[in-house]
Amino acid sequence: MRSRPVLCSAAFALSALVLVSACGGGSGSTAASSGGKPLVGVDYPRSDTDFWNAYIKYTPEYAEQLGLSLRTTNSQDDVAKLAANTQTLILQGAEGIAMAPQSTFAVAPILAQLQAAQIPVVTIDTRPDRGRVYMVVRADNRAYGEKACRYLGTKLGGKGKVVMLQGDLSSINGRDRTEGFNACMKANYPDIKVFGEVTNWDEDVAAQKLQTDLTAHPDIKGIYMQASFALSSTLHVLRQQGLLVGPGDPKHVSVVSNDGIPRELKYISDGTIDATVSQPVDLYAKYALSYLKAAIDGQTFKPGRTDHDSTIVRVRDGLLEDQLSAPLVTADGGTYGGVPSLKSTDTSLWGNSLDRQ
Repeated sequence: MRSRPVLCSAAFALSALVLVSACGGGSGSTAASSGGKPLVGVDYPRSDTDFWNAYIKYTPEYAEQLGLSLRTTNSQDDVAKLAANTQTLILQGAEGIAMAPQSTFAVAPILAQLQAAQIPVVTIDTRPDRGRVYMVVRADNRAYGEKACRYLGTKLGGKGKVVMLQGDLSSINGRDRTEGFNACMKANYPDIKVFGEVTNWDEDVAAQKLQTDLTAHPDIKGIYMQASFALSSTLHVLRQQGLLVGPGDPKHVSVVSNDGIPRELKYISDGTIDATVSQPVDLYAKYALSYLKAAIDGQTFKPGRTDHDSTIVRVRDGLLEDQLSAPLVTADGGTYGGVPSLKSTDTSLWGNSLDRQ
């Protein structure tokens, strides 16, 4: 295993405390301690949602399949912890690092220092606003918003009111999903009024804002949640309002979520919600590690189709993104506004296979 310089600089650390904690000592891993396998580090962004807990489950499984030794940390949606965790992984001898920075602007100094140290980085789920990484592994998040728009636009017959529970607009994901949804509505369903609510991926904030919107506009007929973080709170609010009824009831509010977790698929099948967009969290884990292994082996990539049904695109100079497939999921597997969907019972969906792994 080739050695890596330790990044102990004020420019890297986001605070003196982080710097001292990260660089306070310890010895790096050796080839012997990792069994001769390439050692990679993975920082988990959080562990309080079904989606990210699935990623945490898949990561060591794919590391073993790919012949990689693995070290993991959890930054808990905190860029200062991510900086400290990165130092920890370097001290442990990581030859490459995968991360999912939720603040896609603030991560730039970390990426710059890792680039200077020639430690390849793969980001999954999110794309940094600035800086270079070896590869971004995510799906087209603007398409998430458009697929939700097409479904709701079709269900509402092009008229009415919908609430979009946005994530955090400091994240490229929140911005992409918002822009995709709004652009689609403006172009295709101009008679639908959209109430956009920034929630910062916080279910309590989402519940409060949804409650306010439903009180002021009891004729709201659609909800788009930009992630499943708000699933329980949204259903709770609808139940309180007497609106959690089946699709055949005139009071039904069409709900589209975004993640593809097992609960969403079950709720679609039983009529509790209407649709979701399935983010391929299993493939996020698989290809984050695959690209780290490729980076360590000195491989390079260019834009174009891949051998795993996706497309690598050049986002900007020095930044490639592997855009994985993320299907719309519905109860009937129909086509909505030109967008095909998979049935919620389809066994190809990771949310239907997770418990059988």
